[in-house]
Amino acid sequence: MLESLPTPCLVIDGRKMQANIASMATHLAQHNVALRPHLKTCKNIEIAQTMIDPRSGGATVSTLAEADYFFDHGINDLLYAVGVAPGKLAAVSERMTRGMNLTLVLDHPQTARAVAKARAESGCRYRVLLEIDCDGQRAGFKPESAELLEAAEILADADCDVAGVMVHAGGSYLCRTTRCIQEMAIHERTSAVLAAERLRTAGHPAEVVSIGSTPTATFGENFEGVSEVRAGVHVFQDLVMAGLEVCRIDDIALSVLTEVIGHRSSQGQLVVDAGWMALSRDRGRAPSAPDRGYGLVCEPDSSAPGDDELIVHGANQEHGLISHASGKPIDPDRYPIGTRLRILPNHACATAAQHPGYWLLDDEKTEPQWLARCAGW
Repeated sequence: MLESLPTPCLVIDGRKMQANIASMATHLAQHNVALRPHLKTCKNIEIAQTMIDPRSGGATVSTLAEADYFFDHGINDLLYAVGVAPGKLAAVSERMTRGMNLTLVLDHPQTARAVAKARAESGCRYRVLLEIDCDGQRAGFKPESAELLEAAEILADADCDVAGVMVHAGGSYLCRTTRCIQEMAIHERTSAVLAAERLRTAGHPAEVVSIGSTPTATFGENFEGVSEVRAGVHVFQDLVMAGLEVCRIDDIALSVLTEVIGHRSSQGQLVVDAGWMALSRDRGRAPSAPDRGYGLVCEPDSSAPGDDELIVHGANQEHGLISHASGKPIDPDRYPIGTRLRILPNHACATAAQHPGYWLLDDEKTEPQWLARCAGW
């Protein structure tokens, strides 16, 4: 089925993808907490529809372009989970006027003032979650900060909806052990619950307590006080997740199909037509994981590596350089020019962003199915 596909291109193992989706859904259902999937990884409606939790029907996006795309395809409970830029508030108002149910995020009183000003000018009643910083890795209010309540008061005085809090434990990606991720999940939850309780004590509704990252969602054991969990990369998984033991390498559903276009015989290496334009420059591996360069190579008819670990050790714009992880030379006779290989990505989101869509391999279909992705901001 792969012989007719253009290279480089993205390939999805449909069976593995559905198993990944089902695993996360089952885990969260056991804890009676809803999933609000982050669709920035897949950016595709057919995949998104299989990820949506029927208990909530909501989803998470990272760009207004994603919000437009999924709204146009019938998903209309969207959390725009990036701190809103004041320059985008007019565009948000226009979308809400068209009927889009869009929740915003902010983490500074100045942004709250910008939202309040836009509320007065547009008449649009914004719904806002206040972002909480639980690990010092990105953005957010400290849960005990005075600025959290200050921002909430600014919004409430402008008759905006202080709907609750959200937190993302990006620090979980830096963990070296499962126990570390479990502890990060505890801290993520307690930070969000504390912040929400402070808002409620101050008279704000704060009914939403939104937490999540794929590692903490996977290993979280207590979701008391949490209304929803956000996760997205679990749909495909990747080498970072495998390095964190969130998944096995054999669970990774996404790969880049490529073709051998040359041999570097003196170095014992292969040249393929997938460079960093196809794989991305993301080298973000888990701290305790082996360095697999720009990706781990698999045999063409399998999304699992062979006995000899081959990696993309170097990448130019359109050329990938493959070598043995051990440094021993590759036998070029095993991989003649024209051989097709698949490369598992370090970071599924970054690799997928390099492509306009996917070829879905489904056991029930004889031909790959093309699935387009949305793009832009």
